Amino acid sequence: MNTSPAYSLAQLTHYFLRLGTFGFGGPPALVGAMHRDLVMTRGWVTEDDYREGLALAQLAPGPLAAQLAIYLGYVHYGVLGATIAGVTFVLPSFLMVLALGWAYVRFGGLPWMQAIFYGIGAAVIGIIAVGTYRLTRKTVAADALSWGLFALSALATVITQSELLWLVLLAGVIYWLVKAPPAFVSSGRTSFFVPVWADWLPATDSVLWQLAVFFAKAGAFVFGSGLAIVPFLYGGVVKEYGWLTEQQFLDAVAVAMITPGPVVITVAFIGYLVAGFAGACVAALATFLPCYVLTIVPAPYFKRYGRRPGIKAFVDGVTLAAVGSVAGAVLVLAQRQLIDVPALLIALATIGLLIRFKQLSELSLIGASAIIGLLLRYAHQV
Repeated sequence: MNTSPAYSLAQLTHYFLRLGTFGFGGPPALVGAMHRDLVMTRGWVTEDDYREGLALAQLAPGPLAAQLAIYLGYVHYGVLGATIAGVTFVLPSFLMVLALGWAYVRFGGLPWMQAIFYGIGAAVIGIIAVGTYRLTRKTVAADALSWGLFALSALATVITQSELLWLVLLAGVIYWLVKAPPAFVSSGRTSFFVPVWADWLPATDSVLWQLAVFFAKAGAFVFGSGLAIVPFLYGGVVKEYGWLTEQQFLDAVAVAMITPGPVVITVAFIGYLVAGFAGACVAALATFLPCYVLTIVPAPYFKRYGRRPGIKAFVDGVTLAAVGSVAGAVLVLAQRQLIDVPALLIALATIGLLIRFKQLSELSLIGASAIIGLLLRYAHQV
């Protein structure tokens, strides 16, 4: 662990509070923002540390952006930094989702949400497209193997509409075998612990207990972050338990997309609809606690062995696949969000503005797009 960080715990806290408050776009945008801000702009984290964190977040189950934030907090400040980064990153969106959950229950739905999400969603596609392009340029080397692994992962994500762990691992192994043919294996071995206690817990009729067990499974066993957890949640809360209707579940996903921070925060909205404030807290804690543990437990091994040639090559291969999955996720999200010409124009205008004005605030684009979405829907109704 480095002994002389270029930033304080207060600065770390402020950064992740701000990212959690204003960071729109889900995993592709958030991991790109951390790279831009912490590696390229501030120089707080090295490129190698970032790659290790992204690789670990991709290998372990749970929300990708939250795990990366936890790991980057760990780099210089250990468990305390990891805890601060994780809590401050998730807390703002959790509070926003609580407020939206209260309004949803109080006023019988959020019909205005779809109009706002129409504009915001289109702008978010543009934001994450630019962020992913910059991340790809920085990460993917100019050789055919790197681009091949990147393209294969992106294509697989588009086809399956989820991120494939086995493909990520395979990319790491292939890159390792080609770039650093091993003379040893065992000395660089990293152990990953995935708890399986969730299936052993006794059954109970308590709704809060059922929420805790179900969302612990979501946090501990679902790979692929926002893309993968949505169908898992749908199968549980709508089909298996019947906690929400189809429309309520779609509204929960929309809430997650129009609020900043990790998309997985939708679990708090679902928990609130099922069991109020206590349900929101249980659902959020049960989802994020496993990913916290599964990040800080293997982190020391990554820090200790990550610079060895074989491990570094494996991490580089995993990173290529991870960035490819992010690029594929952008295409999947665009296909779902850019449903007509106005939405496509909003996305293209966002891309053009971000490329032309590199210091332009993403928040201003989000706000303008929300207004445009409301105006377009209102004009359509008239």
